[in-house]
Formats: sequence, C-alpha cells, structure tokens
Amino acid sequence: MHGNGHNGTVRIGFYICHCGHNIASIVDVKAVSEYIKSLSGVVISCEYKYMCSDPGQELIQKDIKEHSLNRIIVASCSPLLHEHTFRTAVEKGGLNPYYFQMVNIREDVSWVHTDMKAATEKAKDLSRAAVQRVFHHKSLETKHVKIHPDVLIVGGGIAGIHAALTLANAGKKVYLIERNPTIGGHMAMFDKTFPTLDCAACILTPKMSQVKNHPNIILWTYSEVAKVDGYVGNYKISIRRKPRYVNEELCVGCMDCIEKCVYKEGKTPDEFNVGLSKRKPIYIPFPQATPQIVVIDRETCIEFKSGRCKKTCVEACDRKAIDFKQKEEIKEIEVGTIILTTGYQTFDASRVPFYGYGKYPNVYTSLEVERLVNASGPTGGELILRDGRHPKTVGIIHCVGSRDKNTNRWCSRTCCMYSLKLAHLLKEHTDAEVYNFYIDIRAAGKSYEEFYDKLLDENVHFIRGRVAEVSDWAVRPSEEGKLIIRAEDTLIGIVRRVPVDMVVLAVGMEPQADSQDVRRMFNISCSTEGFFLERHPKLAPVDTFTDGIFIAGACQGPKDIPDSVAQAGAAAAQALILIDSGEIELEPNTAYVVQNECSGCRTCLTICPFTAISRDEAKQKAFINEALCKGCGTCVAACPSGAIKQNLFEDEMIFSEIDGLLKMESPACC
Repeated sequence: MHGNGHNGTVRIGFYICHCGHNIASIVDVKAVSEYIKSLSGVVISCEYKYMCSDPGQELIQKDIKEHSLNRIIVASCSPLLHEHTFRTAVEKGGLNPYYFQMVNIREDVSWVHTDMKAATEKAKDLSRAAVQRVFHHKSLETKHVKIHPDVLIVGGGIAGIHAALTLANAGKKVYLIERNPTIGGHMAMFDKTFPTLDCAACILTPKMSQVKNHPNIILWTYSEVAKVDGYVGNYKISIRRKPRYVNEELCVGCMDCIEKCVYKEGKTPDEFNVGLSKRKPIYIPFPQATPQIVVIDRETCIEFKSGRCKKTCVEACDRKAIDFKQKEEIKEIEVGTIILTTGYQTFDASRVPFYGYGKYPNVYTSLEVERLVNASGPTGGELILRDGRHPKTVGIIHCVGSRDKNTNRWCSRTCCMYSLKLAHLLKEHTDAEVYNFYIDIRAAGKSYEEFYDKLLDENVHFIRGRVAEVSDWAVRPSEEGKLIIRAEDTLIGIVRRVPVDMVVLAVGMEPQADSQDVRRMFNISCSTEGFFLERHPKLAPVDTFTDGIFIAGACQGPKDIPDSVAQAGAAAAQALILIDSGEIELEPNTAYVVQNECSGCRTCLTICPFTAISRDEAKQKAFINEALCKGCGTCVAACPSGAIKQNLFEDEMIFSEIDGLLKMESPACC
C-alpha cells in the first residue's frame, strides 16, 4: 500500500481548495480538479471550499482509508501556514505524513494574477508537477531532541525582566544577562509612563528587586554573550563577564568609595542622564540600580591611566571590596531555550540638521527631557535650560527620524503618546505654553485617546504639519533670543512661525547598533528595517526561524511598555512549552552524507550557515548533525562530488517536478 512509487502501486488523492474567494475568484478550481483526475496514478481528485477546516481534513482521512490512498496532494495556500495541518491529517488517516505534498496556488497564483485563464493553466502546471513529484516520496521518521530546562534571557529591560520573572515563577532556572552595570533599560530613565502617569521607577523598581532576589534567577550584569554553540534544547553559551573592579560578593552599595574618590566633581558624561551631567570614574548608574554595586570605569580612572592614584576609594571601603586586579571572566552555561530582549536605541537627532540639535543649546531630545523632569535627574526635576532660563514656551516636534524616507520609513509607535506625556509634564513643571507639531496623532492603545483629550483640556496647542526648520533668525523684536519653529499648518493652510524658548525632538526607535552582530551570533534574521525578524507577523510574533530562540520587546520592532510586557510573557510561554514537553520533534527534511561518495574535500564545512557539518578525521568524511541542520540545502548544492543529499529534496523529486512543470511525462509515472 505504501510503496515508494516505482512498482505501480502509487495511489494519489488530489484536493484543491477554493479558500473562499481567495483562490476560486481567479482560478477555475473545477477545471484544475478535472484535469488532475486524468493524470497517471491519481485515484481521487476533488474540490472543497475550505480544505483546512475540520471537514476538509476529515475528507482526506476518509478517502485514505476508503480508497487505499498512499500519496496526498493539497493545492491551496502557503505551506508555511498549513503544511503541518495537512501532514497531521494525513498521519491521522494512517499514512506517513511525508507522503504529503502541498501546492501553493494562493500566493503563487491567485494573488499574483488577474487573468483567470492563465492563472488556471499555471495552477494545472504546478499541480501536475506535484503529482509527478510524489511518486518519489519516501516514508520518513521524525527525530526527537531532549530539552535542557534552563533558559537564557539576553537584555535586562522591562521585557527581559518580565520574561525572567514569568519563567522563574514557573520554577525554571533563568540566566538574565545585561551588558550595562544595571538592569532596567530605557524604562528606568523615564519619569512617568503614559497613559496613567504612573511613576516609572515606582512600577519598575519592585520588579528589578524581585529579579535580584529570586532564587531561580542568576543575574549577570556588565556581561555579554560571547559565543553561541549547539542547537534547540542544547545550547552551549559563553558569557563574557567584564570586570567591575569591585567584588560583587562584598560590595553593599554604601557609596563611601564614590564620595571619597579623588575627583571632587565628575568629569565624565553620565550615560544614564544622557550626558546632561557628569559622573566620577567610580559610580552607580542611578539610585535604584540593580544590583546596587559600584563599577569603576577603566577608561577614566587615574589608577588605570597612570597608576598614580591615591586610592582613596580603597581606603574608604571597610569591606575591602575594591580590586584593581580583577580580570575578565568567561562563564560557560547550558540552556535549552533563549529569549532575546535586547531593546532599541533612540534616533540620533543630529542626523536631521535643520532641527538644530547640537547647534542650538536649547534643542533637546525627548529622552533628555525625561531626565530633566525626573526628580533623580541632573537638575532634581527642575526644568532649567542650558542657558539657565526656565522655558515659558516649548515646541515639541513629532516624528523626528520616523515616517521619513530620508531616515526611517516606519512609525515608531510611541512618539505621539510620549510627546503628549511630555507636554503634560512640561506644563506641570513650568506652566509653559506648549505646542505640538505633528503629522498625525496615533493614539490607538487602551485609554490613549482619552489621554489625548486630557491634553486638549489642558490647553496644549496642536499644529498639524511637518516642521521645516528650527532657527534663531528673528524678524520681529518679539522673536529676539527665541528659537523659531517654521511649519506648515495644514488645517488652516498657512505657514506658521512659532517662537519658543525650548524645542523638544520626539525621536523614534531604531534597532540596536550591533543588532546585525547579535542576529548572526544567534543565527536569526532581521527584517529590512534591521529589527529581529519573527517567524510570522501574526501567528508567531515571538518565534524566530531558529528553533528554541524567541524575541520580545522593542528588538522585534517599536512598541510601548504594555506591548513589550505582553510579548515578553508570550515568549516566556513559548519557552515553557518546549521545556515542559521535555523534547522537541525535528523535521526530517535534513541533509545527509552518502559516506561512500564523500571525498573529504571540506567544501561543505565552511558554507553551512548553521554549523551543522563536522568532519570525521578518522574516516576523513563529512558528517551532518541532524539536530543542527535546518534543511537549507546550501551544502547539497555546493558538494562537488554530489555526496550530500536532502530528504524531501532528492534529485529524483526535483527533476520529476521540473518535468511536470514542462509538461514532460516522468518515467516514474509510466
């Protein structure tokens, strides 16, 4: 019954789907079904409105049993969506699932053609090719890999924190890695969060403390992933732990060493305050930093620069925690799953020179204003401009670096709402006149529109139009000493000149500068924008094409805090599914080496993107690890001796499929 197709026993069932009007409006499905019925080996050929529905799957199972079918073809939509569905149906019908073949006549035919006659002929060609192909299908068996229960989370922002706590509370051991000296990410820098105006520190700090104190979480800050080996369920990770020059076991964060540092005042721009203040070479990033451990900046510390420091910090530490001889460490860990929550970077406003950032001192980015209005910021929450004034008029320019073909085409999603939040905070701190220059107000989240209405009631001005420039060119006495914002007001059809004391640039989100390096290290993909690419934008938004590696938060695309937290929870759930299942089923469409034909030339070793190929030095032959192989076919195409084959893509299958497309009768069908 289940022959390989060379002995005349192949019995094919062909099913074509209407997919509502998606396919049937362009393809004459009845004509395709009738045509395929005439081909050699086809026992059943029929049409059905929705093949992926339960009745459609049950139809396949019934026909397998009643007509002794041993090959199944479904012509419908993308295999990416439904191949697994139909393979499962075939298996339930008592047939090996790899005797199934899918023909994509939605994306490849109906969605890309307008001529019904031509589309129908193309659907016939693709279906005929599948018929000739399945004669060569073989019974394949899936393999299983054990899943290590531990999880690695890379990035300690709000997404990483939430994912770590979710998994740890489920009883899993979690390694949380953050390259900065503290966790918290961008959220720790904010004053309040929209639309509820919660204090960012008030809702974030307790979760940071939970991470630090959770028995199932190993927190390594000031650390980076150096190397990733292995495969789903069995990843081997090398972590580079940079020296703080402070013993983490002894330091209690008393900060006596900071106070006694020979630098009476800081001389290094404070990264946490976005360069608006200075810090000493020995410092804690911010008061609620987690872990509460000081770090010494090797680049600015006198001891490292000249060796002539008085080491007053050492004398001040009664716990003897400071260690200038501390070295970098490499930690080796094993995990089964990985979640990337590496976040984003803000757009560099100096890339838009006509807005005056870096030229005019009173032009600020939104993140700088977050720090200025924060009680723990460089001015203690008092809004003092760089020239010492308190602003009476403020202009907020939306979409800086976003929705612009000259910088980034995408909408950064959060800018409208945080601009509204900053407008509220600026009025709260200064009672200034605030102008919002916007293209469109995008307030789609829960309670976001109500927050916008609240700002209207607070008499914040909204001017619809892209700002052309910011200058200090005064044409009236009232404009002297002001920054002039020139913009078209599209609602009243005039160009306006608005003099202000302060300009705030609502900068968008961009992928991290090293996102390409990170994606290569973890063997995942990036979208055209540079954010990490999900397996499917709707149905698998946190999965990647590398099994066992998930993404969450703004590393996947611009998003606000609620969406980041929700996605982090989803990524944690996906990791839990793998861990609790205990093992993962591997697709058998992997490559394999025919040992007798391998010449040991090593060509395949360097080109495999998944490092799945190794060399047996004793036999001088290549060997493929099926757990690592993703069936990309690169090695198959490159092997000069033709010794590498791939399940489901063997030469006989491909050549028969080509013959079918060219309307040539394959010998297997005769």
